[in-house]
Amino acid sequence: MNTILTILVIVLGIIALLLILALFMKKKHYVNREIIIHAPTQEVFDFLRLLSNQEKFNKWAKTDPDRKIETRGIDGTIGYIYAWSGNKNAGEGEKEIKSIVEGERIETEIRFVKPMKISSSVIMETKFLSENETKVSLINAGTLPYPLNVMIPMFQKNFAKDIDESLYTLKNILENRNDT
Repeated sequence: MNTILTILVIVLGIIALLLILALFMKKKHYVNREIIIHAPTQEVFDFLRLLSNQEKFNKWAKTDPDRKIETRGIDGTIGYIYAWSGNKNAGEGEKEIKSIVEGERIETEIRFVKPMKISSSVIMETKFLSENETKVSLINAGTLPYPLNVMIPMFQKNFAKDIDESLYTLKNILENRNDT
């Protein structure tokens, strides 16, 4: 009986410590990753503005190839919504194009329903470096409410790794489009 009580006290102590830590931790997360792609800026931008193209390079979009997809509006335009419902890895949610600065920036809002209700901004930026060289930035920023904010350091580390993987896939797609 003492062993069970000791384990219970330890578990409750850990939970209490995490809840106290969450009170003092930031609630906002921000991850910005970049890559250089050897392709013309307009070509890169035109590919990125279509949310349907994210199926080809976005790591999160590829977690469940059998998920149900629903779209509303015209892809690549403000107000277009790309919604999905999938397995536990893909979850359920939608992404909406909120703003477009032609040739430079696409701002979207991603709203998750499952596994938890959260939303964040996803921004894709292109910057002309030379005739055949474009810098692409992918930014994920948002707020996690208390006590979920205790997970922000882990989220930021995992987001960075996942965004890097997505950007490398994007680079490979765009640099090898015209090779065949």
